[in-house]
Amino acid sequence: MSFSESQIKVQHIDHLGIVAEMIDEMSLVDLFKQLLGTHPQEIISPGQVLKSMILNGLGFISAPLY
Repeated sequence: MSFSESQIKVQHIDHLGIVAEMIDEMSLVDLFKQLLGTHPQEIISPGQVLKSMILNGLGFISAPLY
């Protein structure tokens, strides 16, 4: 399988990829899902919100999450 340059997208996420992987290794998303449960109208799980808040706080996204 070969890729052309137009199919490959490279982003520099510096240390945030390591942080995201550590959150996944510690199973924080699943832990918060277990602790808080789910709601039928829920689109994003509380664990994913926590993960995005951590990455946002470290500077991954320049815009607020609201």
